[in-house]
Amino acid sequence: MNKPFQFILLFFFLLFLQVSVLNNIHFLGYVNPYLYISFVFFYPLKENRFPFLLASFILGLSVDFFSDSGGIHAFSILTIAFIRLFFIKIYFRKTSTDYPFFNLHSESFGKVFNYVTTLTVIHHFILFSFANFSFQNISHVLLNTLYSSIFTLILFFLGTYIFTKNQ
Repeated sequence: MNKPFQFILLFFFLLFLQVSVLNNIHFLGYVNPYLYISFVFFYPLKENRFPFLLASFILGLSVDFFSDSGGIHAFSILTIAFIRLFFIKIYFRKTSTDYPFFNLHSESFGKVFNYVTTLTVIHHFILFSFANFSFQNISHVLLNTLYSSIFTLILFFLGTYIFTKNQ
């Protein structure tokens, strides 16, 4: 199967999983996993970032459409899609000449964990900050960010472990 088709399937699979299953999980009032952001982690690095940013925006907008959340998913996933290269340069020490050869599965677990955790916490903090949009609810924002990030990370690493082939 060719790569563009795989990422189109990943796009629709994550969208379907998010809106049909994961949006209906509200454990203890704080935990709601947002696994659709793994699209940002798995999309290949390229010089031309516009198609990636557009696809990320459309994914976030689609989640907003089905969740009736007014654009907060689109903004938060677009933000982490935009700053992704910065964190790849920090954690993995990659330059633009390394982009065609970069594969998240070939990197060490510690670096991948730091990278995914950082972007997940940033995404969730932006998402819950705009959902509450008040400094009076900062404890609620921080609790939602913490618990949802932990649950999202558990699902991400379990799913990655289960669905990737041993290389």
